[in-house]
Amino acid sequence: MAQLFHRSANSLARVSIAAVAITLASVVWAAYRINDGAFVTDVNVARDQPVPFSHKHHVSDDGIDCRYCHTSVETSPFAGLPPTETCMGCHSQIWKNAEILEPVRASWQTGRSLQWTRVHDLPDFVYFNHSIHLHKGIGCSTCHGRVDLMPLTYKVNTLYMKWCLECHRNPERNVRPREQVFNMAYAPPPDQEQLGTRLVAEYGIQRLTDCVTCHR
Repeated sequence: MAQLFHRSANSLARVSIAAVAITLASVVWAAYRINDGAFVTDVNVARDQPVPFSHKHHVSDDGIDCRYCHTSVETSPFAGLPPTETCMGCHSQIWKNAEILEPVRASWQTGRSLQWTRVHDLPDFVYFNHSIHLHKGIGCSTCHGRVDLMPLTYKVNTLYMKWCLECHRNPERNVRPREQVFNMAYAPPPDQEQLGTRLVAEYGIQRLTDCVTCHR
């Protein structure tokens, strides 16, 4: 009986199978890379705002505390955004004719709130409580990065579930003394592991990883 396939058919089949496997693996790898990239996560991407607000100027240069604008961050799930009245408390006296602040003055005159673009925007199915994290010794900069050095605000972390779980499983790596929560320049000490272990016990921190902790 005549041979139906050329002798090279077996080699071609092996090469084809290997090529398909490599292609599939490359597609999966590329999908993961894209999912973790700035195109999807907006990490390191400054969002357009009605006013180009500089945290660096207000916090680092002028020394304004986080809680002056984010008034509910210690007592509420939400950090809160300042009403226009808070802005005008200063800007009715200084830079009161600056063109860049015209949207603020218009908001004050019309009573319409400024429509800020959320930088840290969690999905609606995710519950996050700012106050409990601060009470347990998690600092602002742990999640938001050095906002006090940002001329324009951007995310430094993905806020993906796996990122949150890393902290929930190992809170001692990030917990700090409560009096340091609002210290944006705080750096973990060399003995962070020992300090964290002590604070986890002292603050009654639980390693909550159950779905209902965040998905309610």
